[in-house]
Amino acid sequence: MSDYRSPAPSARILPPGFESSPMQQQQGTPTDSDESLNQALDWLLLLENADDDCRARFAEWLAASPANAEAFGRVQQCWQSPTLVSAAARLQQRRQPAPKRSRRIRGALAIAASLLLVVGITLQSDLLLRLRADHVTAVGQRQSLDLADGSHVLLNTGSAFSSQIDANQRVTQLLRGEAYFDVAKDSSRPFQVTAGPVLISVRGTAFSVRYLDDAAEVSVERGEIEVHARGNDTRIYLASGDSIRIGPDGVGKRIHGAAASQLAWVHGRLIFDDRPLHEVLAELRRYYPGWIINRNAELNDLRITGNYRLSEPADIMRSLAQVTSAQLQEYPSLLILN
Repeated sequence: MSDYRSPAPSARILPPGFESSPMQQQQGTPTDSDESLNQALDWLLLLENADDDCRARFAEWLAASPANAEAFGRVQQCWQSPTLVSAAARLQQRRQPAPKRSRRIRGALAIAASLLLVVGITLQSDLLLRLRADHVTAVGQRQSLDLADGSHVLLNTGSAFSSQIDANQRVTQLLRGEAYFDVAKDSSRPFQVTAGPVLISVRGTAFSVRYLDDAAEVSVERGEIEVHARGNDTRIYLASGDSIRIGPDGVGKRIHGAAASQLAWVHGRLIFDDRPLHEVLAELRRYYPGWIINRNAELNDLRITGNYRLSEPADIMRSLAQVTSAQLQEYPSLLILN
């Protein structure tokens, strides 16, 4: 019987030759689930060339906690994910020949191992978002969800979402992106949404949350909600038609009447009201599965007002080219405004 003991939650078993990154040391203390995922990533690499002793130590780690077994299963599922495969291909193109290296670190395994170690450092990467989330949408995709309590959630493009709903609680988390919530009424269990700097609590209402670039925007379609700014313990109450932005620069002003345009995506539309072109293009990039480039800086501050269907971002770009008297060059997965 091996005398190996499963590492403490704060410890990691790295493959030989690798040490903890300074980026890891600067981050805050990870949660138990995040740490289990990090350890699972390491074990996935170690098992590629494992001896009997290594496999025995892995078996002990796997049996030490249900969270370990769950994390390893999720990591295995993501091993062949499109995100991982495409990133590995990009790394392969950059690699230089290294004839003195051993076979153990050659080829696709070394590429994937390098990628996984980078992912292990950055918990907010696409791979770990997929591991932590119950639902993830791709660029340009929307997904409709019916939760166990009868609430309805619509995920917008590029979003990651998780939920835990049982007889005692209704807790959800928007890890990235944008979501619309139509919450079933329940006076005994408040419905909670965490999105970066905000914690939202409601009992039955409809609203949207947008969480991008460390800032959260909340817009209420109907009813009333309580928004808790987690950084400074501020509580804000929003009513139908209200919206507010909370981010690294603090709590913004409550705005009334702008929620309709901010909720337009729920109905498949994008509405811009006197917005500079550079902001319009930044929003379109969220929906277009490719590159949108503006090569004419003089166009950036042109004001745009319009109501568009978001299902065809290329059509919106053609309309913008006409409005701004610019030329649009179209290539596969690439739109260039001149």
